[in-house]
Amino acid sequence: MELSNREGWTIVHGMMVGALFLVAFAGGMAELWSLREGWVTLGGVKEKLRRLYVGVWGMAIVAWVTVVTGTYVIYPWYRASPPAGADLTKYPRSFLLADPNKDLWHKFGMEWKEHIAWAAPILATAVAFVVSYYGARLARDNKLRWLTIAMFAAAFGAAAVAGVFGALINKAAPVR
Repeated sequence: MELSNREGWTIVHGMMVGALFLVAFAGGMAELWSLREGWVTLGGVKEKLRRLYVGVWGMAIVAWVTVVTGTYVIYPWYRASPPAGADLTKYPRSFLLADPNKDLWHKFGMEWKEHIAWAAPILATAVAFVVSYYGARLARDNKLRWLTIAMFAAAFGAAAVAGVFGALINKAAPVR
């Protein structure tokens, strides 16, 4: 099996970097969830915070890499305009829009990816900032911890939906 340059970038974007963000979310959520006064000792809070600092900042960076590679590397290939009479299978956006049974993949799925997916790195960065700024206070302040968990879950949700749409859109009209 041989992959084109574009297919390689698509794999890096979605299956490597994007999937890393989604998989690492479970570890970060477990650390945030269990960061509660009474569940862990002071030493345990310090150990959890060290892992949490590295994890949430790493996830924020991975989220930014995912969105930037999607927006500035893959998306221009997806959106390229075909010359007159060209084979539309080589122009994914045009191919999807030309078929009334597939046009919603672009009109809804790609619109989500173009706009709402940017919420994932923004929210992941906000979570990393809150964890870094408030640190051990997260173990004592349930409202702050729950707000952080909600932002973290929203980042995951935006990324997960974008990932599913990306996989399905690439199946319907691959970037070649």
